Amino acid sequence: MNKKQEKRIRLKSKIRAKIFGTQDRPRLTVFKSNSYIYAQIIDDTKGLTIASTSDLTLKKGTKTERATEAGTAIAKLALAKGVNAVVFDRNGFKYTGRIKALADSARSGGLTF
Repeated sequence: MNKKQEKRIRLKSKIRAKIFGTQDRPRLTVFKSNSYIYAQIIDDTKGLTIASTSDLTLKKGTKTERATEAGTAIAKLALAKGVNAVVFDRNGFKYTGRIKALADSARSGGLTF
């Protein structure tokens, strides 16, 4: 692992020590690779993934536009499962760019966090 990955993993462990998803307010976690972005809504008490999405199927648009569409999709899936409020877990990534685009579109899609 390089230093950038080690720093992200260190930050991730600090964030996860404070954030815990319950049944009433599950955790919305985001992972981004160089090419794609993934989002999951997780109930940590049961260890269950409630909903998940990614931009793997989307081929058109920039990475930020695809992240925005993924945020809208995760909000629709969550609302269909009866989840209105979540705890946002940025997974050690800085809250900018694609992470911010996904979070903002999930908020505009109806999720509160």
